[in-house]
Amino acid sequence: MGDRLRHFADRTDLRPADRDHLLALVEDWTLVSDLAFADLVLWVPTWNHTGFTAMAQVRPATGPTSVPEDIVGRFVPRGRRALLDRAYQSGLVVRAEPGQSDPRVAFESIPVIVDGRSIAVIARQASNRSDQRGALEEAYLRSADDLIAMISTGEFPFAEGLSSTDAPPRVGDGLIRLDPRGVVAMASPNALSAFHRLGLAADLLGAQLSATATGLTRTPGLVDEALGLVASGRSPGAAQVENSDASVTLRSIPLKRDGQLVGALVLVRDVTDLRRRERALLTKDSTIREIHHRVKNNLQTVAALLRLQARQISEPAGRAALSDAVRRVGAIAVVHETLSTQEGDDVDFDEVADRVVALTRDLAVDVEVERTGSAGRMPAGVVTPLAMSIAELLSNAVAHGISDSDPHSRKVRLILARNERRVTVEVIDSGIGMPSDFDPAGADSGLGTRIVRTLVTEELRGSVSWEPHVPQGTRVVIDALVR
Repeated sequence: MGDRLRHFADRTDLRPADRDHLLALVEDWTLVSDLAFADLVLWVPTWNHTGFTAMAQVRPATGPTSVPEDIVGRFVPRGRRALLDRAYQSGLVVRAEPGQSDPRVAFESIPVIVDGRSIAVIARQASNRSDQRGALEEAYLRSADDLIAMISTGEFPFAEGLSSTDAPPRVGDGLIRLDPRGVVAMASPNALSAFHRLGLAADLLGAQLSATATGLTRTPGLVDEALGLVASGRSPGAAQVENSDASVTLRSIPLKRDGQLVGALVLVRDVTDLRRRERALLTKDSTIREIHHRVKNNLQTVAALLRLQARQISEPAGRAALSDAVRRVGAIAVVHETLSTQEGDDVDFDEVADRVVALTRDLAVDVEVERTGSAGRMPAGVVTPLAMSIAELLSNAVAHGISDSDPHSRKVRLILARNERRVTVEVIDSGIGMPSDFDPAGADSGLGTRIVRTLVTEELRGSVSWEPHVPQGTRVVIDALVR
């Protein structure tokens, strides 16, 4: 909704500070809508002041809507809706008189005030069913009226904003109303259930919420310093009440009149199940990283054993085969080492590529190997076959693409490029080039070439090509699907 509001706000002559105020209001006005059981529509005057444009709307989650159609973007000329005109010009909340509107719907226009100026008007429409309201509904409506009064005096939303949480509570999750002393004057059933789950055995009504919440917090480490201020209702923000039984998020909205604190609303949400799922995911991630770490250690052990075995073989072909096996195992170990140090399902492939390049430099210290470009983050399932393919191509370039007689040919380049769904890898050497009869798909192609073709076509669902590089050398291009 913020992007949509910014789009419309750019068509007005609102000051930047006024636009920011409206954005902050729209971020928080679901609270007002739910408490008022009402649809809210934000009307902003056009740049030439010939009328109003609907820039945002919200429907209540606590009751039926009175505005089923989407009216964002609709223009209303001056004089068409008298309540909007009167509220904007007077800076006062204007209610429809009996007989002026549909008796089943209550209409109200609320000016949005900044620095004593009207910058917009909120139209409030709600079902007029006063005979069906209970004590809880009446408490909600009184709280909505308090917030509306603060909007009309420029005291809401708060200039410092509210501390965001990963699971911000809403009215339906639980609501507590505090008096000016921070004592609980009203608590919804869901709010009571949340505190009972935390272990509260006493009655919450009449209790000092700050002391109650602090007393229920029994977590190791530092206590949330914001909890006292938030639970007392003196400061807007969010805090956590957490112990071994449950986790509850509190969000405080101080209620003010003429700059004086007259009470507060504290939204409550039981996030126990959410926290448990988060901890389970963290445990799972830690276990996966530990597995990758152990696999890396085992692969390095295998590589060391193969290296020792190669030293015992006098036949050059056998020694070379074992050396190639050591290199391939090392490339896989590099991938697992990277996976063991990164969180999440995606891996920074640039880091993996740099480690593969470093392995290649160790094989040929007199050859310059460099990486340019970037492949970004990609799924772990793509990283292993792509890294192994690059390791094979770099090794082949160093072993077969370098001319001992030409000092200018001792350079190999790895170039990475990426778009949203695909990655392109180029390995270019400036050496002696390919034989004229080279066929990468032929039966006479080397093991490394066959490994690359298999990994790219079967594991990465991509393509690989070998071609001459101008003015000299070989260019190998991999095009693979990332997502």
